Amino acid sequence: MVDKYWNASFVAKLLGVTFISIGLVGFVPNPIASPTGIFETNAAHNIVHIVTGAAFLAGAYAGVALSALRAIALLYVVVAIAGFLTAGPLLLGLVHVNEADRWLHAGLAVAIVAVSVLVPEGGRLRHARA
Repeated sequence: MVDKYWNASFVAKLLGVTFISIGLVGFVPNPIASPTGIFETNAAHNIVHIVTGAAFLAGAYAGVALSALRAIALLYVVVAIAGFLTAGPLLLGLVHVNEADRWLHAGLAVAIVAVSVLVPEGGRLRHARA
Protein backbone atom coordinates (compact mmCIF):
# COMPACT_ATOMS: atom_id res chain seq x y z
CA MET A 1 0.00 0.00 0.00
CA VAL A 2 1.05 3.58 -0.68
CA ASP A 3 0.48 4.73 2.92
CA LYS A 4 3.41 2.68 4.23
CA TYR A 5 5.65 5.45 2.90
CA TRP A 6 3.78 8.30 4.56
CA ASN A 7 5.78 8.53 7.75
CA ALA A 8 7.16 11.68 9.38
CA SER A 9 10.51 11.38 7.62
CA PHE A 10 8.92 11.14 4.17
CA VAL A 11 6.56 14.05 4.84
CA ALA A 12 9.39 16.21 6.23
CA LYS A 13 11.49 15.48 3.14
CA LEU A 14 8.56 16.28 0.84
CA LEU A 15 7.86 19.55 2.65
CA GLY A 16 11.56 20.39 2.75
CA VAL A 17 12.01 20.03 -0.99
CA THR A 18 8.76 21.95 -1.59
CA PHE A 19 9.69 24.88 0.66
CA ILE A 20 13.20 25.13 -0.80
CA SER A 21 11.77 25.04 -4.33
CA ILE A 22 9.24 27.77 -3.53
CA GLY A 23 11.99 29.87 -1.96
CA LEU A 24 14.15 29.56 -5.07
CA VAL A 25 11.22 30.24 -7.42
CA GLY A 26 10.54 33.44 -5.49
CA PHE A 27 13.83 34.87 -6.76
CA VAL A 28 12.67 34.44 -10.37
CA PRO A 29 10.05 36.88 -11.70
CA ASN A 30 6.77 34.98 -11.98
CA PRO A 31 3.05 35.69 -11.47
CA ILE A 32 2.64 33.46 -8.38
CA ALA A 33 5.40 34.18 -5.81
CA SER A 34 7.46 37.29 -6.48
CA PRO A 35 7.49 41.00 -5.61
CA THR A 36 4.61 41.48 -8.06
CA GLY A 37 2.98 38.05 -7.76
CA ILE A 38 -0.19 36.87 -6.09
CA PHE A 39 1.97 36.03 -3.07
CA GLU A 40 4.14 39.12 -2.78
CA THR A 41 7.56 38.03 -1.58
CA ASN A 42 10.88 39.73 -1.08
CA ALA A 43 14.36 38.26 -0.65
CA ALA A 44 13.87 37.84 3.11
CA HIS A 45 10.61 35.94 2.54
CA ASN A 46 12.31 33.65 0.01
CA ILE A 47 15.19 33.00 2.40
CA VAL A 48 12.71 32.12 5.16
CA HIS A 49 11.18 29.50 2.83
CA ILE A 50 14.61 28.07 2.03
CA VAL A 51 15.60 27.94 5.72
CA THR A 52 12.25 26.33 6.61
CA GLY A 53 12.79 23.71 3.91
CA ALA A 54 16.30 23.07 5.19
CA ALA A 55 14.91 22.64 8.73
CA PHE A 56 12.41 20.03 7.47
CA LEU A 57 15.21 18.16 5.69
CA ALA A 58 17.56 18.42 8.65
CA GLY A 59 14.89 16.95 10.92
CA ALA A 60 14.22 14.12 8.48
CA TYR A 61 17.86 13.20 8.02
CA ALA A 62 18.73 13.60 11.72
CA GLY A 63 16.01 11.13 12.70
CA VAL A 64 13.82 13.71 14.43
CA ALA A 65 11.32 14.37 11.65
CA LEU A 66 8.27 14.32 13.89
CA SER A 67 9.84 16.84 16.26
CA ALA A 68 10.79 19.03 13.29
CA LEU A 69 7.23 18.84 11.93
CA ARG A 70 5.81 19.83 15.31
CA ALA A 71 8.29 22.67 15.88
CA ILE A 72 7.71 24.12 12.40
CA ALA A 73 3.94 23.69 12.83
CA LEU A 74 4.11 25.77 16.01
CA LEU A 75 6.27 28.35 14.23
CA TYR A 76 3.74 28.64 11.39
CA VAL A 77 0.88 29.08 13.87
CA VAL A 78 2.83 32.02 15.33
CA VAL A 79 3.64 33.37 11.85
CA ALA A 80 -0.01 33.13 10.80
CA ILE A 81 -1.22 34.98 13.89
CA ALA A 82 1.53 37.60 13.56
CA GLY A 83 0.67 38.06 9.90
CA PHE A 84 -2.94 38.87 10.69
CA LEU A 85 -1.88 41.25 13.47
CA THR A 86 0.57 43.07 11.19
CA ALA A 87 -1.02 46.16 9.66
CA GLY A 88 1.64 46.90 7.06
CA PRO A 89 3.24 44.87 4.33
CA LEU A 90 6.30 43.86 6.39
CA LEU A 91 6.16 41.11 9.01
CA LEU A 92 8.73 41.91 11.72
CA GLY A 93 9.93 44.73 9.51
CA LEU A 94 11.65 42.28 7.14
CA VAL A 95 9.38 39.77 5.42
CA HIS A 96 6.94 41.13 2.86
CA VAL A 97 3.43 39.72 3.25
CA ASN A 98 0.09 40.50 1.67
CA GLU A 99 -3.41 39.16 2.28
CA ALA A 100 -2.80 36.06 0.14
CA ASP A 101 0.36 35.30 2.16
CA ARG A 102 -1.53 35.69 5.44
CA TRP A 103 -4.15 33.14 4.41
CA LEU A 104 -1.56 30.78 2.93
CA HIS A 105 0.42 30.86 6.19
CA ALA A 106 -2.77 30.12 8.13
CA GLY A 107 -3.52 27.19 5.83
CA LEU A 108 0.03 25.91 6.11
CA ALA A 109 -0.17 26.14 9.91
CA VAL A 110 -3.35 24.03 9.94
CA ALA A 111 -1.94 21.53 7.43
CA ILE A 112 1.42 21.08 9.18
CA VAL A 113 -0.28 20.74 12.58
CA ALA A 114 -2.60 18.08 11.11
CA VAL A 115 0.31 16.21 9.53
CA SER A 116 2.30 16.34 12.76
CA VAL A 117 -0.65 14.73 14.56
CA LEU A 118 -1.58 12.15 11.91
CA VAL A 119 1.83 10.93 10.80
CA PRO A 120 3.88 8.92 13.29
CA GLU A 121 7.68 9.03 13.34
CA GLY A 122 8.30 5.75 11.58
CA GLY A 123 5.05 3.94 10.99
CA ARG A 124 2.14 4.27 8.67
CA LEU A 125 -0.33 7.11 8.34
CA ARG A 126 -3.04 6.78 10.98
CA HIS A 127 -6.50 6.17 9.54
CA ALA A 128 -9.65 7.57 11.06
CA ARG A 129 -12.02 4.84 12.17
CA ALA A 130 -15.55 5.03 10.87
